Amino acid sequence: MDISPRVLRYFMAVAEELHFGRAATRLYIAQPSLSHQIRKLEEALGTPLFVRSSRQVQLTAAGRTLAREAPIALAALEHAVQLTRLAGAGIARTIRLGYTPVTGFDTLTALLDALREDHPDLMVDAREFFSAEIPERLRAGDLDIGLALSPQPLDGVGGELLREEPVSALLSTRHRLADTPRIPVTALRDETLLLFPRHLAPAYYDGIVAACHEAGFAPVICAFEEPPVNAMLARLAGGREVGLAPASFAEHTAKAGAGIIVRDVVDPPILAKLSVLWPTNDPSPAIASVLATARQCAEHNKWLRNPSRSA
Repeated sequence: MDISPRVLRYFMAVAEELHFGRAATRLYIAQPSLSHQIRKLEEALGTPLFVRSSRQVQLTAAGRTLAREAPIALAALEHAVQLTRLAGAGIARTIRLGYTPVTGFDTLTALLDALREDHPDLMVDAREFFSAEIPERLRAGDLDIGLALSPQPLDGVGGELLREEPVSALLSTRHRLADTPRIPVTALRDETLLLFPRHLAPAYYDGIVAACHEAGFAPVICAFEEPPVNAMLARLAGGREVGLAPASFAEHTAKAGAGIIVRDVVDPPILAKLSVLWPTNDPSPAIASVLATARQCAEHNKWLRNPSRSA
């Protein structure tokens, strides 16, 4: 159905004239042409909008409905056009940012603070996803920016390393390794490791498994399908398992759980690599501005040991 905003405005002007007695001269359109446009609108809708007689013209029930709904539709269209123009000029009001749960404390907070300072008029719609979901959502247009652990390469999605930090151990104060300030990977041989399921962050998961293999053993792993932090803390408090997580996430998680401590993992250290991602088919200046702030944030907080611009 092809109904132009201009024809809807013609109809609204006629409806106002009938209801309020206001003249429609502001349309700058001759009466025969106006009548023709209204009849085309009725044909497109498949219903009469006016009851016409030799004495008067009145709105039908359908006409009254359109008179009520058309202003809403036109206002929404004008709003969409305005936002589109602002986005094209780099003045987008909202950026949809997808982040993986392990960034939800330290990294995300620092980035949002930096964005508020650099772009006070920008609203960030932050949404939590697992790392494996974020690249596809960017390519599909569901997100504008993503924060993901060791994301898999995907056509149409660009990325660069934003933060590199060690993986730490989370364990109960009653655990046998609690008094060891630096836990070598070999000491985890007889432990059950509590991790996110592999399919939620494959490269990150594989890095941990590879470090265990390098230390001479195959790890015993317990993984929740949808791992809530509170459930993980409850299991760790029992003293039987060891959680492995990026250091910043581990430190904040330990503070939230009584009887949980954090220990460094060494020999070899395991690194968690967080990347910032974006859709390469969107040249939006707003996205470029967010990326610039993210890079400055990484530099200011010393998130990169060896700064790199690829992921």
